[in-house]
Amino acid sequence: MVVKIGTAVLTDERGRFDALRFGRLCDELAEAAAERELVVVSSGAIALGLERLGLERRPGDLPGKQAAAAVGQGALMQRYAEAMGKRGLAVGQILLTHEDVADRQRYLNARQTLAALLAQRALPVINENDTVSVEEIQFGDNDALAGLVVGLCGAELLVLLSDVDGLYDRDPRDATAAAPAKLVAEVAEVTPEIEALAGGSRSGLGTGGMIAKVRAARLAAESGAVTVVAAGRRDGSLAALLRGEPVGTVFGAPRLPLRARQRWIAHALKPKGRLLVDAGAREALLRRGGSLLPSGLRAVEGDFGRGAAVEIAGEDGRPFARGLAGYGASELSRLCGRKSGEIAGILGYKYLDEIVHRDDLILLEGGAAA
Repeated sequence: MVVKIGTAVLTDERGRFDALRFGRLCDELAEAAAERELVVVSSGAIALGLERLGLERRPGDLPGKQAAAAVGQGALMQRYAEAMGKRGLAVGQILLTHEDVADRQRYLNARQTLAALLAQRALPVINENDTVSVEEIQFGDNDALAGLVVGLCGAELLVLLSDVDGLYDRDPRDATAAAPAKLVAEVAEVTPEIEALAGGSRSGLGTGGMIAKVRAARLAAESGAVTVVAAGRRDGSLAALLRGEPVGTVFGAPRLPLRARQRWIAHALKPKGRLLVDAGAREALLRRGGSLLPSGLRAVEGDFGRGAAVEIAGEDGRPFARGLAGYGASELSRLCGRKSGEIAGILGYKYLDEIVHRDDLILLEGGAAA
């Protein structure tokens, strides 16, 4: 199982690290680790850094955030190492950027490291490497990171501990509502309607919010894992969940999860460009399980090389698939609307008949992935 612990769970109302709550949470983590393989994705480095630097609020500039993370990450891991060491568990730190999971070899290396730590009964504690992350290599929030970690380690359960009880049918902070908000106990599938229920981050220290947790649940579901969003500030929430008691909001998993390579293409890679295709090509990809051929290509956006991740969009401009380009952007611009048999004559060489092969493609809507 993967347990993600948000900044708001580890801090009090003043934004200061809550040592008492952290100790109680470590009791529950140790109990969980005694019965199953456990991976922790933990926020809190920047909050601890602010505290040690004597700053009252989160910096607005990237270097300021990176400096706070650099100071706070060591402090965060020291607390985990001391707390879990008292409970008989060694702790291993793993810091990731989006680039680490976008590169296939680094992705596999991270997976092997996680497997080795779990084999040694050590507790992996994962965080984003905020000290070096910039926009191009950021996950955006630790909820998204946790959703990817589920696939990275093959977890069956993702628990997102938050400062709220779970997903509500309306904003529970809205004092003008005619009736109080009700907790949604179960969500069979993350749909646009479910995403519409989610709001923003309530904490000035954290970066996520309920929408980030809902999207993380969708990521986990694609790996075949169930997700639970629960109140991390309430003592015993995790222990109650592991006893099988109803806690928070449970997001179900599909019967046919995506394969590992599909998940990697769909979520670990950031698109470098976009391919606009005609209606016939869109139909072939969505309904007939075909590859993308140059005859269906209408326009190329972006500057990218061969093998880069690209979005595939229809005539309305909406992306419906993602894949790995068989040719670079400059090559594809010359191949728009042409037949596969013409590729060698146009370019002077040919790698593939397809510009995105079906094995390197994942559908985002309108049909099952293949």
